[in-house]
Amino acid sequence: MRVEDFDFNLPEALIAQSPALQRRDSRLLCVDTRHKQFIDSFFSQFIDKVPAGELLIFNDTRVIKARLKAVKSTGGKLEVLIERILGPHRLLVQIRASHAPKTESILNFEGGFRAKVVARQAEFFELALEPGEDIWQLMERHGSVPLPPYITHPPEGDDEARYQTVYAKHPGAVAAPTAGLHFDELLLAALKQKGVELAYLTLHVGAGTFQPVRVSNLSEHVMHTEWYDIPQSTIQSIEKARARGSKVMAVGTTSLRALESRAVEGALYPGSGQTQLFITPGYRFKVVDRLLTNFHLPRSTLLMLISAFSGSDLIRQTYQHAIEQQYRFFSYGDAMLIDRA
Repeated sequence: MRVEDFDFNLPEALIAQSPALQRRDSRLLCVDTRHKQFIDSFFSQFIDKVPAGELLIFNDTRVIKARLKAVKSTGGKLEVLIERILGPHRLLVQIRASHAPKTESILNFEGGFRAKVVARQAEFFELALEPGEDIWQLMERHGSVPLPPYITHPPEGDDEARYQTVYAKHPGAVAAPTAGLHFDELLLAALKQKGVELAYLTLHVGAGTFQPVRVSNLSEHVMHTEWYDIPQSTIQSIEKARARGSKVMAVGTTSLRALESRAVEGALYPGSGQTQLFITPGYRFKVVDRLLTNFHLPRSTLLMLISAFSGSDLIRQTYQHAIEQQYRFFSYGDAMLIDRA
């Protein structure tokens, strides 16, 4: 397979720059995988698409204020995006600057703290903060919401709340698990009242999720690494759903990737790990039956994942339908509900 097989032309006007007025005001495209039909709906009607007994699994990661501004000792300005917190004083970051900083150079951040560049790993840099600095407090005071690169405006007051799920719990993500952005507390309560089961896991979404596939041959692509944790209660919920014949729905590709990463190792079991799982057509899914997801970037690993889930031809037709019907794309956009082929 080649990356060109996952390309499509998207009108710029369909890239959502802001969220819907209310979370459930977004649209929902339901795809009938068996009959290859499309049902245009609204997310407020999502509850009608989920039968009692079905298990929904959410990613409860929390987006951190991972974007920081700094100045090199030479005076050059740069922007730092935290990819991962490696320890109390160690960070793995992306740096946007006219000239990349050299190893051992000092970065002076807004807020008066400093960090040294101690290593470089491909497009990432490893930084060491000065002793005594607390990165969590520094991010909260001086960082900003790390909106995706295709959102052109700087973070505004509403972005801090809306680029975060209402059930976000464990801080560590630098990008939101966007399928979950459509849910509000009332909808979650209504799902429970209907008899739909809800379970949670954590996968800290990294900035690598926006990295383009830079090789034509997909077998040569190196997937970015993300940390995840699946609790015992979620494993038990999956086992019970299977026992009663109910389906398992992943809310978002991040939930799906965590579950399938653990299943690749054999039987599902609780605990944490690192995943570099790259799902492309031909992959045999072991856990997830249905998927709620937003619309993804052309040539992206996430588009390849959903093509593997529901079939490349059907996803190609689905995206063409979404464009023709002017669905809103990407993080602040609309959602689609698909079944496993």
